Amino acid sequence: MSVDEAIDVPSLDDRRRRQAPEQAVRESIAEQDDNPGVDDPGVDEAGTDDAGTDATSGADDPPELGPILADIAAAAEMEAEPEKRRDLTMVRRVAIVAWALFMVWEIVEHGLAFDRTRLIILLCLGLIAASIGRRRVITVVIDWAPFALILLLYDWTRNVAEFIQVPVAWHLAPDVDKDIFGVVPTVWLQEHLKSPSAPWWEVITSVVYMSYFVVPYALAAILWLRDRATWRRFAACFIATTFLGLIGYTFVPAAPPWAAARCTAAEVADGPREAICMTTPQATEPGGILGPFDPSHAGAAPYVERISARGWEFLNIHVASNLIEIGQGKSNLVAAIPSLHAALTMLLALFMWPRVKALGRTLFLGYAFAMAFTLVYTAEHYVFDILLGWALAALVVAVYQLVDRKLIAPRNKRRAQADAEASPVG
Repeated sequence: MSVDEAIDVPSLDDRRRRQAPEQAVRESIAEQDDNPGVDDPGVDEAGTDDAGTDATSGADDPPELGPILADIAAAAEMEAEPEKRRDLTMVRRVAIVAWALFMVWEIVEHGLAFDRTRLIILLCLGLIAASIGRRRVITVVIDWAPFALILLLYDWTRNVAEFIQVPVAWHLAPDVDKDIFGVVPTVWLQEHLKSPSAPWWEVITSVVYMSYFVVPYALAAILWLRDRATWRRFAACFIATTFLGLIGYTFVPAAPPWAAARCTAAEVADGPREAICMTTPQATEPGGILGPFDPSHAGAAPYVERISARGWEFLNIHVASNLIEIGQGKSNLVAAIPSLHAALTMLLALFMWPRVKALGRTLFLGYAFAMAFTLVYTAEHYVFDILLGWALAALVVAVYQLVDRKLIAPRNKRRAQADAEASPVG
């Protein structure tokens, strides 16, 4: 399987078939005007085509390869018509391999890309390499620059709640969880599963937690390569989910389980956003608001801890755990309602459900449930936060499907009918 087949980039023949009939007629007339007296505008009297190859040679004869510098120059062109593009398969493959090697070097030197801006830039470099000879390179900028700028706007405005000064809900989520389950699930899970040090399976929870910073964007890149129309729909859903989540935790700021385990009810009675107790390893009273428990594994701490990065310590990859902890420290510490980790992973499952087969559906839905377990067990979110995140994803997908069915699909149908009526008959 070639690189192009692996990423499912449309072939030149596919793109050629998509050209409108009238455009092909116009190009044929234009080429005849440029070559008067020649029946076939692509072949001269000597029997050679425009590229200088023998038009009468057999189909099995290998095509001539132009100078590599000419190929690289052609790769930078932004010509829209596939018929006028050179065969840049080799240049594209070399570019993709070069990008892959660069990514290996980047990860070794600077670690995994948890920063959104850096990650999108790296992905766009890969998309540029994969677009050579298939799609205008400028389309990467046209499509991804607005997407990146909107997400940067989200990053700049996500702490707007600090100016609104809404009191933090320290008791809302744990009270709802206790009403539903009789216990706080985070407390129950850590009481029964947590060991003094990370067991092997916490590597899985740490990888799942970290994947949130990569997987949605990687899927967006794959969708862009396969179908830009589908990518636009996914990008719209992604942005809508993100900003609706921002509205949620702006007007209902809430503390996650790990913070509630470090603070007592008296210390957060006024609903502070940055309580000093949040920076301490444990509460002055063990367990804080959530209270202490009797761990099943001897030696484990008898209170809830934030352990989302602990799995990397099992692998002795302390750099990864340090990077995650640094990123967590810079994030909004009271943005728990709804959980965007849960919302976006469920968005992937719901959006891709009609586009993949049974195995794909199982994997996407399993990923959403694995993320939910990870968030609750590692004390990043309550179940209440997870359910609200899932509801948010379902709402966004339902609205997208309604808009697509009522507005976009009829508009596309009208355009197709107009193009068909305008096409020359025969």
